[in-house]
Amino acid sequence: MDALLSRLEQLILQPDLAPFLSLVKGARNGIVYGSKVRFPHALVMIMLFRSGSFRDKIKLVLKATRQHARNLSTFAVIYKLSMILLRNINPRGAGKEGRYDSFFAGLLGGYAVFGRQPGSISQQIVIYVFARVMLSLAKLAMQPNMHPLSSLITPEARTTITDNAYPVFASMTWAFVMYIFRWYPDTLVSSLRSSMQYIYADSDHWDSLRTLFIHNK
Repeated sequence: MDALLSRLEQLILQPDLAPFLSLVKGARNGIVYGSKVRFPHALVMIMLFRSGSFRDKIKLVLKATRQHARNLSTFAVIYKLSMILLRNINPRGAGKEGRYDSFFAGLLGGYAVFGRQPGSISQQIVIYVFARVMLSLAKLAMQPNMHPLSSLITPEARTTITDNAYPVFASMTWAFVMYIFRWYPDTLVSSLRSSMQYIYADSDHWDSLRTLFIHNK
């Protein structure tokens, strides 16, 4: 057995197998991370805000966890496989990564996994990533030599914008979400709408000390 394990370790350390074994580990890590992130979130949200028996709620938790893990795992495989293929068809030389390979690999994976399956789990993942992308792009926009208008931003202006950008962003985000929740709540994703309903709308109603301080309804 020790000899077999030693042989397997030598095999998986072969440089030629590294790209393909990275697909296996990418799938594994997607499953593990998706499960670790989704399970506690689904457990809390479903137990608190969904009606039904305990058994039904557990089924929903496991279903949400499985879908999140599957989405991340499948995306990882498609992305990494696309990167391998793009490196090997690079006209500048096989094995060299192109400047925009990651963009096109992400485009394909995003369409195949998230774009074609616009369920609530997929939407939550995409919205989460979108918010982080916007923050990163905002930071990149302030860096020197990033775009044609970079030369017009003086160091003093860059410092001022950087210091005030996040407060403005945070304030406008909450201004818009509260306005939308007040007048167009059906356009919000269900998880956000449920949370806001609980905090901001249900808190306007009570009929006893019990429903004021202990139970929502």
